[in-house]
Amino acid sequence: MLTDNAIIYVLIAWVVILAIAKALKLEKHGFTVKAYSLTYKNTQVQSALSKMLTRTKRGIRVFADVSVIAGFLMMGFAFWFLLANIANFFVEPTEFAELTVLIPGVTLTSASAILYFLLSIPIVLVMHEGAHGIVATLEKIKIKTGGFAIFIALFAGFVEPDEEEFDKAKKISKLRVIGAGATSNVIFAFALGAILLTNPLFALILPEPLLEWFYDAPDGVGIISIIEGSGAEKAGLQKNDVITGIDGIPIITPVDFQKADLKPGDIVTVTVQRDGQLLQLPVEIMPSPDDPDKGLVGIMRDSAFYKPVYNFIEWDPQVSMFLLWLWMISFFIGIINMLPLPILDGGKFIYTIIEKKASERKINAIMFSIYGITFVIFGLNIALSYMKSGWFTI
Repeated sequence: MLTDNAIIYVLIAWVVILAIAKALKLEKHGFTVKAYSLTYKNTQVQSALSKMLTRTKRGIRVFADVSVIAGFLMMGFAFWFLLANIANFFVEPTEFAELTVLIPGVTLTSASAILYFLLSIPIVLVMHEGAHGIVATLEKIKIKTGGFAIFIALFAGFVEPDEEEFDKAKKISKLRVIGAGATSNVIFAFALGAILLTNPLFALILPEPLLEWFYDAPDGVGIISIIEGSGAEKAGLQKNDVITGIDGIPIITPVDFQKADLKPGDIVTVTVQRDGQLLQLPVEIMPSPDDPDKGLVGIMRDSAFYKPVYNFIEWDPQVSMFLLWLWMISFFIGIINMLPLPILDGGKFIYTIIEKKASERKINAIMFSIYGITFVIFGLNIALSYMKSGWFTI
């Protein structure tokens, strides 16, 4: 019910939020309430940041310097990832990572996904904007206001530096301020990731060779039973066989079945381990009872998964999923935010580097060219994701 009507529930929730905001007269407390947005601004942010800075000035100075270097590294990584992903679509389709913009009710449709997203976003935004603000304070750039905004299902946080003071600041000071937000998110993601190395679910997103260092992999996916009349039964697959590959694609955990892109009616070569021997059997893929367009091998499989080498924490499933979402959103907001696009920190970062190097007209032409190239690369990743899986939701 929620999956089919997620956007309706999101809109209903928005109407309820607006009604509560009006009933509590939040306009008198720094809020601006509109039909499509709820914005909060606070003019006392500078005072809070100054108090924080007095206790951590040396550490913030190091962080500010690191943010400049990190800004370049994150921008480079973002471009490398997006370009490599496009290449994978044509060269190694099984390695292509599908991209989508996370929007509650549109691309986020399950109750759990929406909940984890809503819980993670405020934490990530506070960290991001707080880092901008405290580094600006360090660089003696006045912060006029700070706050957050909700646009129905989209969230934003902000700190507003004094434009005149920011424009007059040294170039290195501007770069420190701009790079601080994304750097804070990525550093937090690394710290959280170190803890999540004890969590089996983190293996889903950990790349090689880190996966081999921190996790023990199963031998494959064991068969618990065979579906009667299925292609698996006709091909001779047996209970206790261990599937290790499908059409040359390595099968280590049940998640890897998605890489095979099974279609009903296809004949695939299933590699199984039986009594110490490897067998290759041709199997006709059957349609799923729940979705005729989805293909199944025709087995009941075990749920063997990667085991953390450092397995000393008993993880609650709900906490695991929330922290996994928090890691994902923190890391990718940090990385993607350094792409040179007009509304992102990466655009400001590049502009700050090249400003005053030429006439304003030439600089604008250069920036629009960079924006165009970046938009094409980013948009192509989303378009190819649509071509592969259609309009997919989480």
